[in-house]
Amino acid sequence: MRILTFDVEEWFHILDHESTKEEKHWASFDYRLDANIDKVLEVLDRNNQKATFFCLGWLTKNHAHIVKRLDSLGYEIATHSNLHQLVYEQRIKEFEEDLVTSIKRLEDVTGKKIRAYRAPGFSLKEQNRWVFDILLEHGIEIDCSIFPAKRDHGGFERFGYQKPVRIAANNGIIKEFPMSLSQIMMKKIVFAGGGYFRLMPYRVIHHFLKKSDYSMSYFHPHDFDGDRPILPDLPLKKKFKASVGLKGALNKLERLIQDFEFIDLDEAVRRVDWESTKLIPLPERRNPIRLDEEAMRYRNGFEK
Repeated sequence: MRILTFDVEEWFHILDHESTKEEKHWASFDYRLDANIDKVLEVLDRNNQKATFFCLGWLTKNHAHIVKRLDSLGYEIATHSNLHQLVYEQRIKEFEEDLVTSIKRLEDVTGKKIRAYRAPGFSLKEQNRWVFDILLEHGIEIDCSIFPAKRDHGGFERFGYQKPVRIAANNGIIKEFPMSLSQIMMKKIVFAGGGYFRLMPYRVIHHFLKKSDYSMSYFHPHDFDGDRPILPDLPLKKKFKASVGLKGALNKLERLIQDFEFIDLDEAVRRVDWESTKLIPLPERRNPIRLDEEAMRYRNGFEK
């Protein structure tokens, strides 16, 4: 099973960077999403390929036509949060307000229920396990946020699964599609999306996909922008990650679609025999009393 997904955000939605961190900063940058979405849709249309688009709720303020277009073309719309913030930096109230806003905005534009979520930067850590209850409470049935290894923006290292599973939260059970990983030397990497996809030769990506029974991809429209601006105040590492392999990425994507069968998330949910999947409790929190008290304060209206 190979699942094709895109995180729909602008090129300047850079996590953990001061000059792009908040919505008030974004108005000073040029919008490039329309042209980049066009490139992606041309490839998908040419190959009769379905995909799921995880959209920021923020898009509906300036790019509502893009969300409407994706929906009208029959693509599944899911939420990628509202304001693209790191989950592990948010308190419970902040996360819930952001989630609810994103769902409402996307549902208002599409007229359809939003049932899937992906955290910005896969920034869901073990200590943020309360996220699953908030998702369930607001109608999210499917999560695609878990990165089962250490990474710059989080990582759920003890999760232990790289295939669809069910997560038992307090509010019910959520279907989880974690990121799929491969390994080079001793380092676990994501090969079907982001910087590693742009960096690695096609034959290496093809090899990893061919030997994988399950693959969850995550691309961004700006991954295919050969003229993407690079902010001068970015650290060298981020400049490299933002610029590497941009010009050849679209051809790589099309070759993958032609060489392998990809499906969207909706089709993946239908294909999985959920009763036979692993039902897993969330790992024990290292400091459960502190987090439970925080949740109780919020639920009683005394959030700090």
